[in-house]
Parts: sequence; C-alpha cells; structure tokens
Amino acid sequence: MNSTSYEVRRGELETYFDKTAADAWAKLTSDKPVSRIRATVRAGRDQMRTTLLSSLPDDLRGQRVLDAGCGTGALAIEAARRGAQVVAIDLSTSLIELARERLPSDVGAGHIDFRVSDMLDASLGAFDWTVAMDSLIHYRGADMAEMIAQLAARSSKGVVFSFAPKTPLLSAMHFAGKAFPRADRAPAIEPIGEKDLRERLAKHPSLGDFKVGNSVRINSTFYTSQAMELLRA
Repeated sequence: MNSTSYEVRRGELETYFDKTAADAWAKLTSDKPVSRIRATVRAGRDQMRTTLLSSLPDDLRGQRVLDAGCGTGALAIEAARRGAQVVAIDLSTSLIELARERLPSDVGAGHIDFRVSDMLDASLGAFDWTVAMDSLIHYRGADMAEMIAQLAARSSKGVVFSFAPKTPLLSAMHFAGKAFPRADRAPAIEPIGEKDLRERLAKHPSLGDFKVGNSVRINSTFYTSQAMELLRA
C-alpha cells in the first residue's frame, strides 16, 4: 500500500508495542490484576472478541482465517478451537513471542501459525475469513478503507473488523485521557463516523462484491469500539 501516512503509522505501532507497551500489554491480556481503567478496557476487549467471533461460523473446519493484528493470540485460539487453520500475524515481535508462549498444547482440530508480518503482505495468501480486532483503529479513514479493501480482496467470505466510532463522548474521553498517567494511556487512535466509513467502503472500486452486515458498538467505560461485518455478496 503506497501511502506515507500508512507507512509512518505502521512504524509507530511497531515501536510502541515492541518497546514502550510490551509489558503493559502482556499484563492487560493476562488474568493478572490491573488498574480500574485497564479493567474496563480488558472487559471491553473480551466482549469485542466474542462479538467478532460470533460473525464466524461455529464450525470452521477446512477454513483458513487471517487474524490481522493478533496481539497475544486470544482470538486466534478461539478460532482454532472451531477447527480453523489460522494465520495470526502482528507487527510486534514481542507480542508474537508472548502469543507463542501462551499457546495451549491442544487447540482442537485447528492450527495456528503465528508470524511477525504486515497484515497487507500478499505472500500470506488467500483466506476464507479475515478478522481485524482493534488493529485498524490507529489508521486514518482513507488508509483504513484501503486496508479493508485489500484484506477483502484476499477473503472469499468476508472481513470482520472493529473501528473507533467518532462520537462526542469518545472524543471527550480521549481528551481527558491525556491527564492520566502515561502507563494508563492507549496508543493514539483515529476515530471515524460509521456513516463516513460506510460511504468510503461503498465507494471503493474493488468492493462491489461486498456489503456491510451487522455493526455492533461495545461500550465499557474506557473502552469504546465498534464491530462491523463486510461480507461477500
């Protein structure tokens, strides 16, 4: 993807999750006690993961799933337990190493291949489904729409993803968040209105065979994110 803003943001995220936030992210995605702020984020992420997975079939045997921005691997594990062959990628070497450490010895009929990679890397191949949980929220609207289109081109059934909805309340919370201790701050995100995102996807020339499906907003105090389905018609 030839976009300077995309390349810059990707580099910032790689540095953030590999160096600045590696320990904090490891704790947030574990079952260890965390601050009240982070507890609401953890609860929201758990709900979001369940919501995104509900868009996928219960039986994923014989299907290939891309977990685009897998973090420490929780969603990939659940997909594998449904029988999926999961390629779970992340920009962060630290998070992929942690995901491999946390991988259960038995994931049922499925399999997970953890890799350090860019989600848009064409060498990853084609998939039945792509899931991108809170990995697109850091990119500007134009870049996000293009990323979704590129993921959709390699997904025979659809892309299920989350985005940060642009609301007055969320904007106020982001502004107030600057007053919190640095350890409690999330990486910068790029909120986008649902109408704006739908219009960008509808106008994209390569998405004529796709339609927007269900869209569900998750609110958990300091975590607000919205799930959306983009399904091949």
